[in-house]
Amino acid sequence: MGSCKENELDEILAIQKREENLMKLIQETGCEIIQENSQRKFGGPPSIWEGPPPPKGTEIFVGNLPRDVFEDELYGLFATIGPIYKLRLMMDFRGSNRGFAFIQYAHRHDAHRAIELMNNYELRPRHHIGVVKSIDNCRLFVRGIPKNKSREEIQCEMERLTKGVSKVIVHSSITNKTKNRGFAFVEYINHRAASKARRKLIPDQIQLWGKAIAVDWAEPENEIEEDVMPKVTVLYVRNLSLTTTEQVLRDIFNQASDDNVQKIKMMRDFAFIHFNSREKAEKAMHTMNQAEINGATIEITWAKTVSKTFT
Repeated sequence: MGSCKENELDEILAIQKREENLMKLIQETGCEIIQENSQRKFGGPPSIWEGPPPPKGTEIFVGNLPRDVFEDELYGLFATIGPIYKLRLMMDFRGSNRGFAFIQYAHRHDAHRAIELMNNYELRPRHHIGVVKSIDNCRLFVRGIPKNKSREEIQCEMERLTKGVSKVIVHSSITNKTKNRGFAFVEYINHRAASKARRKLIPDQIQLWGKAIAVDWAEPENEIEEDVMPKVTVLYVRNLSLTTTEQVLRDIFNQASDDNVQKIKMMRDFAFIHFNSREKAEKAMHTMNQAEINGATIEITWAKTVSKTFT
């Protein structure tokens, strides 16, 4: 009996100590802890934050946490790497954490360092945590769209049905550029908005123009490191007409870049165009994006595929 009372007292003292530490953290940082949808959010943004939220690639996933770990311990540890924008601790109905959390840094390089330094870190005796990159997917794949609908019509319909749409990507039919391929990628302002949209669109009663659709997460886009992006000299050109040849592309893009095209890799209705310099690639993109070649309006972005092509 005495042992039970001692355990209860120890638990009460531990809870009191934790509450004291959390209050101290709140006072020191000026941030609040908000319980929302089975998670506790701390920060986001911090009180001293100015400007837009951090970009993609700044959030990490922290797993294998002891169930009695809370913000004071996590923040104190991970803030040694760099300034934290937001910490989200996933909770269960008993008030314990679910064994994992998401931490978003202000800068990408701090997120990368946290993964390098904290993965397999011994948080408690013989208890190692796992730290990896968080996949913050903001893109849905929507299949079953009538092929005669334009990108503008699809975006208008998705904005009517869901909130937070930032962009709609539609691929034209290879053989008929006036029609889409029956699917679209819908991007949202953040993962939360995309997740809400997915939950709303999945039920069978949701239709587009009277036609049943299928909705799921799209594969996340490849991300290019901040220090690599300014060095990219490869353009991804899509929506090409099947009548457009590699020589036609070479002539047109050489003209747009002062004869700076290095090589072209062409596959049916898209191509990767390599330039000798970043400056000339930027000039070609500015000149040619949304231009018409052989009756098809082309779209140009920076290539995000094989990293060795970026050096």
